Amino acid sequence: MDATLKKVTILGATGSIGLSTADVLQQHPNRFSTYALVAHRNVQGMVKLVSCLRPEIIVMTDEQAAKDLQVVLGSTAKVHTGMQAAIDVSEAPEVDIVVAAMVGAIGIPSALAAVKAGKQLALANKECLVTAGRLFMAAAKRYSATIFPVDSEHSALLQCLEGHRKDRLERIVLTASGGPFRQRDPETLKFVTPAEAIAHPNWDMGAKISIDSATMMNKALELIEARWLFDLKPDKLSAIIHPQSIVHAMAEYIDGSVLAHMGVPDMRGPIAYALSADDRLSSGIKSLDLASIANLSFEAVNEDRFPAMRMIQDVLKADDVMAVVMNAANEVANEAFRHGRIGFTAIVEVVEYVLQHHDATPANCIDAIWEQDQQARIMANTMIKQHRSIH
Repeated sequence: MDATLKKVTILGATGSIGLSTADVLQQHPNRFSTYALVAHRNVQGMVKLVSCLRPEIIVMTDEQAAKDLQVVLGSTAKVHTGMQAAIDVSEAPEVDIVVAAMVGAIGIPSALAAVKAGKQLALANKECLVTAGRLFMAAAKRYSATIFPVDSEHSALLQCLEGHRKDRLERIVLTASGGPFRQRDPETLKFVTPAEAIAHPNWDMGAKISIDSATMMNKALELIEARWLFDLKPDKLSAIIHPQSIVHAMAEYIDGSVLAHMGVPDMRGPIAYALSADDRLSSGIKSLDLASIANLSFEAVNEDRFPAMRMIQDVLKADDVMAVVMNAANEVANEAFRHGRIGFTAIVEVVEYVLQHHDATPANCIDAIWEQDQQARIMANTMIKQHRSIH
């Protein structure tokens, strides 16, 4: 194999980010090779990826899925299993780039392992920064890891901030499409179905993230991410509704200048930027035709429709651990809604309840963060069980 090729591990390979990453990698066989693919239990999805990318190592974190995949692949490849295997392929000396695209807090250990091994990390896992942002960025500095955000907004912001003095920054603005319910009467949101919430108008995302977008919890979490990624005070963080999803982020400077990043809404763009480490690569995205779009519009966030955006202001000003609590409670509530156990508006209600009643103590290490995370999940699950018809 060509020694000049950069070897890539994809964590969460069968998810939407993983598949988009695979597409970009296949466009540049002279730049990248696949070291490892890691998924949970999507056997058929992994079979297709193995055929396309021909990884050196395959990992299924679910034991039964690993057995099923091994049967399909036969003697052509060995399938490893478990979260430790995911950590191993993230910190392996052979690896140059790790794409951290596992959804949820379960993705933190493997991404952190990549950081401690000094890798180039293409970070798509929100929880790494939402729950452990201070520790995560400190580790990146200590171990000389390079972090490139894969979120479209943070990738855009990185590019708007590049080459400019941070002490001249007035504020950053993350844009939000408003999801499928941007113009819906807030009084009717309690009747929303999971299928409606997942149907995002602009982006092709997984179910969990699509629902987070519909509640705008996704944007709340992204503000926390931006805080740690760019070392910004809470009063420098803001968001605005932009239905077309063409402008992804803006940076306003003290002289009144506003730098905006625009592009077609396609995750292959930020993925290509994160893989290439500032060296622009073709991503397969079509050219932006502003004449055909004709109009770009913006509007303030309606906090009655999106109460998560009201709640985040208090979280940003509180101790770091409150972000841990918010994220954990949201994961539980989001899943409960997807399975029909609670109504759509109850997602934020559950999170607010846990934030108000959780006895949070400062968490200065990963173990302490996990403890707070688990306590918040227990409280959220208890509330949901006690209010089975909660809307």
